[in-house]
Amino acid sequence: MADNSTTVNLRPLERADLPFVHLLFNDSQVMRYWFEEPYESLAELTQLYDRHIHDERERRFVIEADDNAVGLVELVEIDYIHRNCEFQIIVAPGNQGKGYAGIATRKVLAHAFGVLNLHKVHLLVDTENHAAVHIYQKVGFTVEGVLREEFFAAGRYRDATRMAIFQRDFLAR
Repeated sequence: MADNSTTVNLRPLERADLPFVHLLFNDSQVMRYWFEEPYESLAELTQLYDRHIHDERERRFVIEADDNAVGLVELVEIDYIHRNCEFQIIVAPGNQGKGYAGIATRKVLAHAFGVLNLHKVHLLVDTENHAAVHIYQKVGFTVEGVLREEFFAAGRYRDATRMAIFQRDFLAR
């Protein structure tokens, strides 16, 4: 658990962070939960970064604990008309179980609702990822439904649970 002496912050993703992101994106255990193939070159990540650096529909943050990168949290597909977006998070395997995911989730939701004035933030999570579902529920996300056999990972089709939180519910907490 992140103790009281540990400082957890979010900061914008920078080009210098791409080697760290590259390590995360090439870890099969990590990417299984992002419904993505664990294979991406650093050159490809750099091209994606360059293409999306000014994209107003995305906010990407590095999660730092005591000034060390421990994960990545994103608000993507931001829709300013309907005021919603998708939430995504990765905590590096060596830093999981320390409370960083919950803290980072609360901080990015504070940004989504307090700065971007979004109405709703949603996510998809592997139904069998009980630890993640627990964290999301603890923060205030509620289940909207289950997408059956939505993605293929680790040799079989898996269900995904869609969860969401509204601005009013987050601010009331």
